[in-house]
Order: sequence, then structure tokens, then C-alpha cells
Amino acid sequence: MSVEILADILQNSKLDESAIERERDVILREQEEVDKQLEEVVFDHLHATAFQGQPLGRTILGPKENILSISREDLTDYISTNYKADRMVLVGAGGIPHETLVALAEKHFSGVKPSENPVTPGSARGPKPEFIGSEVRLRDDTIPTAHIAIAVEGVSWKDPQYFTALVAQAIIGNWDRAMGNAPHLGSKLSSFVHKHQLANSFMSFSTSYSDTGYSHSPLIPPFPSSANLYTSSLWGIYLVTDKITRIDDLVHFALREWSRLAQTVTESEVERAKAQLKASLLLSLDGTTAVAEDIGRQIITTGRRMNPAEIERVVGQITEKDVVDFAQRRIWDQDVAISALGSIEGVCLFFFFPFSLCPRMR
Repeated sequence: MSVEILADILQNSKLDESAIERERDVILREQEEVDKQLEEVVFDHLHATAFQGQPLGRTILGPKENILSISREDLTDYISTNYKADRMVLVGAGGIPHETLVALAEKHFSGVKPSENPVTPGSARGPKPEFIGSEVRLRDDTIPTAHIAIAVEGVSWKDPQYFTALVAQAIIGNWDRAMGNAPHLGSKLSSFVHKHQLANSFMSFSTSYSDTGYSHSPLIPPFPSSANLYTSSLWGIYLVTDKITRIDDLVHFALREWSRLAQTVTESEVERAKAQLKASLLLSLDGTTAVAEDIGRQIITTGRRMNPAEIERVVGQITEKDVVDFAQRRIWDQDVAISALGSIEGVCLFFFFPFSLCPRMR
């Protein structure tokens, strides 16, 4: 019954004008709520400046004028163009045999046609997005804090260093002064920021996307793609502070930790980061809905699914040398994208580049 309902929704939606108008109002309210979330605004601007003039730089909701102007014809054109067999994955998790799901798919989705130029799940679907070292600042002194996101070009879903990037992110860590265990998180940057009271919080991130091909890694089995390796992602840190006169110190020491990754990391901090990463990845699969989403995302973005045991094996093989190699290739001497919002009068350009006055880390 569930598969039949899904098939009916995908293939026979009526798209009533009244329903479209109701959803339009919902999206407009969602946009208003997003605009109030400073973290969301900062990251939207970070993507916009890092991937200028490219689809990856656009927000999910889009500009208000687009929301107001979308018509039923636009929706039907989108559905007819994109709701194709080669662009869909039907996933089941829980108590359903694979053969049963295949039979249901053949019964209810056999009428879905492939694209004129079919795409293979996990294959590159367009040109490589170009990362642009740049900055955007939105000074607003009515906001008592400074919100700053700094990023380099990271690695895509299928890059051999994908899990290494996540380990490097975990080494930098996350921190919030409101947390009771803030001084004892294990991250060197966390301890330093807490000791000197430089920030309200910080969060490291490694955000990957699927506009990618693949190059072979000895750690990860080959994916079904012969395309060259593409990269479209951001690896960086998001900082929040009310110490307006000490922004330069905060940014300097954050980037100093980045440069340290390219020189030396200890076995203990790599093992801690790996343990945290494996725990977070496994804990995220806490139900059939999460498992189904994970399967679908992996198949769409990479063409295959790595099960938890395989992920644990791959992460377990990452060494200090792998982390240093990742940092040397992706962080050291690379262009940086910056998004800053709020009370950012104390943000000076050279503060972002403590190793030189040019827009590269040296």
C-alpha cells in the first residue's frame, strides 16, 4: 500500500491551484523564519560568495519573487523534466524482503520513463562548480554578536578523502560556552578558546555535494563511474562571538589550528576524532526512516551504499599521515571564502590571513 501511495503521488498529483497557493504561503513563512536564523543567513551568503553565479551558490528556497511567480505550468514542466526513472531511487528499510520491493516497483513504477539522456546514479551531471576565494560582509551593529564563517574548497561525496575530511573536522571540533563540559571536549582549539574566553561558540563543518565524479582510493571500493574527480564542497568553521574587540585573536587562532593540521597531528587526537565520527555516523542511523534516507542519499550521490561495517572499516584505517596529507592538499595555501554578519567592525581583511597579506594561507 505504501509503494502504491508513493507511486500515485509521484505520477498523478493534481496540483490544484488552491493547494499551490496554500503551499506558496507556507514557503514564504518558512523564508521569513530562515531569515531570522543568523546561522542560516551566514551560510547562505558563504555559498553565494564561494560559488558565485552558479547553482550551488543559490539558496534552497530561492528569492521571494520566484516563490511569488511560480505557476502550475512551471511545476508540471519541472515534474515532466525531472521525475524520470534514472533520477529516482525506491528504498525500503525494515521488514520488507528485497524481492518484494522489486516486484512492487515493477508493478507501480513501470510507467515512469527514463530521461532522453539517462544519467547513472552517482555520475557527474554537469560541469565542476568553481570555488572562488572571496568575502561578503553584512555589518549590522544592532546584532550584539559577530557571526563569521570561513571555508576552503573541501571534498565531494565520492572523493577518496571524504572521511579524512570528516576526521579533520572532528579534530578542530565544536564548542559552546553554555555546555557544561566545554573545557573538556578534547579539541585543542576548544580548550584554547575556553581558556581565553574568545567566543560564544564555534562549529567546524565539512559540507559535501554530489556534482562529482571519482578517482580511485585504496580505502574505498571503486564506484561505478569513470568520470574524472570533481570537487564541490566547503570545509571550514563557523564562529560566534560577543568579544567584538578580539575577533582578530579568535580568527587567528582558529586558522592557526588549520595550519597545524598540515604539519603535525597526534595519534591520540586522530583516534579521538575517529571514535567521535564513527559514533555520530552510526547514531544517525537510529531508525528505519534514517536508514532509508541514508540508502537513498548514498545511491543518488555515489551510485552505491556503504553499510555501517564498511564505513567503520574505512574510518578505522585513517592515520595521522592521511589527515596531514588532506590538510596540505585542501587547507594549506588555498583560497578562502568568508561570510561575516553582525557587529563586525573589528574584522580586518588581513586578520583572516595570518600567514600572509594575500588571500591565501601561507
